[in-house]
Amino acid sequence: MKYFKLFSIILLVLSIQSCENKATNAGKYANAALPVPDEEPSYQNYIADSAASPQKEEKQQQPKEKKQPIVNVEWDKKIIKTALLNLEVKDYTGYYSSLREKIKNIGGYIAQEEQRQSAYKIENTLVIKVPVEQFDNALVQLTDKAEKLNEKKITSQDVSAEYIDIRSRMESKKQVRQQYIALLKQAKNMEDILNVQSEINSIQEEIEAAAGRVEFLGHSSAYSSINLTYYQVLNSSASDNDKPSFGTRISAAFKTGWEWITSLFVGLVSVWPLCLVTFFALIFYRRMKPAKVKQS
Repeated sequence: MKYFKLFSIILLVLSIQSCENKATNAGKYANAALPVPDEEPSYQNYIADSAASPQKEEKQQQPKEKKQPIVNVEWDKKIIKTALLNLEVKDYTGYYSSLREKIKNIGGYIAQEEQRQSAYKIENTLVIKVPVEQFDNALVQLTDKAEKLNEKKITSQDVSAEYIDIRSRMESKKQVRQQYIALLKQAKNMEDILNVQSEINSIQEEIEAAAGRVEFLGHSSAYSSINLTYYQVLNSSASDNDKPSFGTRISAAFKTGWEWITSLFVGLVSVWPLCLVTFFALIFYRRMKPAKVKQS
């Protein structure tokens, strides 16, 4: 009985020690599985990070501002273009009809026309105005049906600087005119009114002259000029007959000589005082010469 009690006590002690070891190991495993953070997350830091994240996204999404290229603005250039054409055609009447139709289609017009005809040929000279953007096209259309192109000359004149200068001067004159008009309203006597009105009239004339020049340059640069001469040979053998004959040239020579003589006579008459003085000087000289001989 004594031994049985001792054995029970030993078993109880061993059981208690075993339970303590299990609890210690469980605590170790729990500490290893759930590590305690060194610092707890702050709620304010979370709010700050949440507010900053949309701004970062906006910066990433916002495209970079591109620098606008510098554009060189050119002047409204005023260039006067002129062309000179001389050509031979096969059908004078047909070419003329086609010419008028082509000029009408490109928006141009005939400013001047002169026709001549001889036994050798029939000829027409025109001054044609065409829009400057149709200038090259007009040259092609006017020469496409030519039998022979004898001459082609193109010139260009840049009047942009003159156009801008005149316009700026004209605007300045208008401002000066307005100032004189204001002075005219303040004038109190007739003399001041007349003086100011005279200045206004003078400035108005300058403005009108400048406006006319500006309009001329604008129209000349907007419409180019083509001086066209075309002809049709009627009789090639008649070209020598167009020259004056020998008798005609002799008659013209006599006429020229007579005109020269009459011109000389008219010239002498125009200096008659000098001729009269010379005549009396000769008479006086002849009378004085014998008297000197007798004295000697």
